Amino acid sequence: MPKSGFVVMIGRSNVGKSTLLNALVGSKIAITTPKPQTTRLPIQGIVTRDDGQIVFIDTPGVLKGAHDALSKKLGQMVRASLEHVDVVAYIVDPTREIGDEEREVMRLLESIDQPKILVINKMDIDRKPFLDFYKDLSANFTRAVEVSALRGTHVGSLIQTIFELLPEGEPYYPDNQLTNVPNAFWLSEIIREKLFLRLRQEVPYTTHVEVQEVEERENGMIYIAATIFTTEERYKRMIIGAKGVGIKEIGQSVRHELELAMDAKVFLDLTVDVDPHWMQRFE
Repeated sequence: MPKSGFVVMIGRSNVGKSTLLNALVGSKIAITTPKPQTTRLPIQGIVTRDDGQIVFIDTPGVLKGAHDALSKKLGQMVRASLEHVDVVAYIVDPTREIGDEEREVMRLLESIDQPKILVINKMDIDRKPFLDFYKDLSANFTRAVEVSALRGTHVGSLIQTIFELLPEGEPYYPDNQLTNVPNAFWLSEIIREKLFLRLRQEVPYTTHVEVQEVEERENGMIYIAATIFTTEERYKRMIIGAKGVGIKEIGQSVRHELELAMDAKVFLDLTVDVDPHWMQRFE
């Protein structure tokens, strides 16, 4: 009998959950940037093997002390993702000291009866001053696995460990499906990733991307129309840049990645608009 189930990935911001999800699935499902709270919605990545299927749920990072509407909504999403799952994977970073965010995650996990895996990430980094502190937590978990999401080290061992803990059951998705993320949402996430990577620290958190149109033209080119919403006119000017250089560079970076992923020419119609109330959509 095959095994199948849902595995929620939880941890503080920037421990590498999204990078690990991409390594597990073998494809870019979630966007990754050095900035916290890059992931805003739980994203599912799917791994199907002969012995069953794992549906991974990548959650927003737990960021202690943030009180804006978006941060509160992200925290609610993390808590909701812990309900009705089969296994919890707690991702930690041994280069960072255990702090308030880790303690918040531990409190969330105290009430969870499902099997819990302690996943110590970033084992490719030479200096890991807090590794022993995290290893001491392993007694509170069903299993502990050390991985490098960036290099893919021991990712296979993590998958095998998860299969050992999953219940028997039939697959939830077709064999060749890697994610449940809608195409337009995935495209908007790629655009938002490039915004995070290029802009100054305060700007990306004021932005939201919506894809209005995706159309394959007769010549095989894929036409994509998307709008970047931001909260203030000054942020709009920063995104566009002097003489439009900023938005041009963002568009080029997005188009390059999409063309590699889609193996097709892409025409990206990218605009910037001001909507001071877009964060209310998360309330």
